[in-house]
Amino acid sequence: MSMADVRRLVDGDGGRFIYVAAALAALNGLLFGFDTGIISGAFLYIQDAFVMSPLMEGIVVSGAMAGAALGAAVGGRLSDRLGRRRLILLGAGVFFAGSFLMAVAPSVPVLVAGRLIDGVAIGFASIVGPLYISEIAPPRIRGALTSLNQLMVTVGILASYFVNYAFADAGAWRWMLGAGMVPAVVLAVGMLKMPESPRWLYERGREDEARAVLRRTRQGGVEDELAEIEETVQKQSGTGLSDLVEPWMRPALIVGLGLAVFQQVTGINAVMYYAPTVLESTGFGDVTSILATVGIGAVNVIMTVVAIALIDRVGRRALLLVGIGGMVTTLGVLGAVFYLPGFDGIVGWAATGSLMLFVAFFAIGLGPVFWLLASEIYPLSVRGSAMGLVTVANWLANLIVSLAFPMLRSSVGQSWTFWLFGACSVVALAFSYRYVPETKGRSLEAIEADLRENVGTTPAGAVGEGSDD
Repeated sequence: MSMADVRRLVDGDGGRFIYVAAALAALNGLLFGFDTGIISGAFLYIQDAFVMSPLMEGIVVSGAMAGAALGAAVGGRLSDRLGRRRLILLGAGVFFAGSFLMAVAPSVPVLVAGRLIDGVAIGFASIVGPLYISEIAPPRIRGALTSLNQLMVTVGILASYFVNYAFADAGAWRWMLGAGMVPAVVLAVGMLKMPESPRWLYERGREDEARAVLRRTRQGGVEDELAEIEETVQKQSGTGLSDLVEPWMRPALIVGLGLAVFQQVTGINAVMYYAPTVLESTGFGDVTSILATVGIGAVNVIMTVVAIALIDRVGRRALLLVGIGGMVTTLGVLGAVFYLPGFDGIVGWAATGSLMLFVAFFAIGLGPVFWLLASEIYPLSVRGSAMGLVTVANWLANLIVSLAFPMLRSSVGQSWTFWLFGACSVVALAFSYRYVPETKGRSLEAIEADLRENVGTTPAGAVGEGSDD
């Protein structure tokens, strides 16, 4: 996000209030990222507290993913029934409860239960955070504001690494996991003073309240925007998941589901969840391993900012292909670090450097591009249903990878595990080259028109390339 974007956020289109509202809603992303990162450091000491098999280790880590898949599956309907703001408040409460239960867990089953509860809140957050921001933001700065959510995911991961490092000397894994209660409280308290989404209010027949929210967050054009909301509501009436299997929708469905799965099976969250464990196996101590992951988290944040700055200039497809290509290379090198002789003494630093490069390439490609494309390639009438479906697919793939990683390391070794992720990345690269379209510079209406007019073509051809300009 450029400085010009920041100035527009603060000085125009609703002034400081809309910026505060979007930033608070983006804390949903921070909770998402915090949970992703905090288990990586805490897990080093959980292993000392409880005796676990590789399968149980995977269950402890992946429990949150199972909960997130459930939360994402029901989050869309709950946000329609309760409202976006109320679901954010509910999610903050659930996250607080899950973090507390993990912090006091006397046994592995209770710890897993806490992870499941935490995960449900993360599933809610992955749906409702971007949804609330996109619906309350003024149209001309919607992209910049919505990007805050993805940025806050990476900030949450980095923050969790600092928390892990702060408690590492004492091995205080309960304090690490319990620290998640703090951002949950901040989110809940902040959202108490925020308004409901004007679009949700209008859908519920509360037009005067919707108008009041728009007047609070806009500097003009309130009646015109209300008319657009009315038209959108009319278009979406009577649509649902069944529309996704229509022939004209299949190309976009293939792209969305494909990228949802490839984002996970290429190994990113195996790295995020288990980086300290992997680095500890190279001879690093516990504290050094956790400190090294702080550097990995910092790279993740920096490269996400770079991606946000480039994505509307060089295009989604170009960043995606470059990012996945870099992941293929770095995973190959990472496998070699653990396989080839002659790395004694420097294997830890070589592994850390490879992990940093892998995360950097992910952060400019599959990380942001998947979520952005998923919000662009689906027609307005089915966008909510489609986003729910691909989000569930993403969390289920995350669950499988995080559950399988300890068993893969135990059975085939670290080298072949990372090479397997590399093979998946090769397939992801071929898939993206063949099927993923370029949507830079194209209106959502033009993308939908291409889908309807190009039934039977490849997904890339159906969605089209180029610019409307």
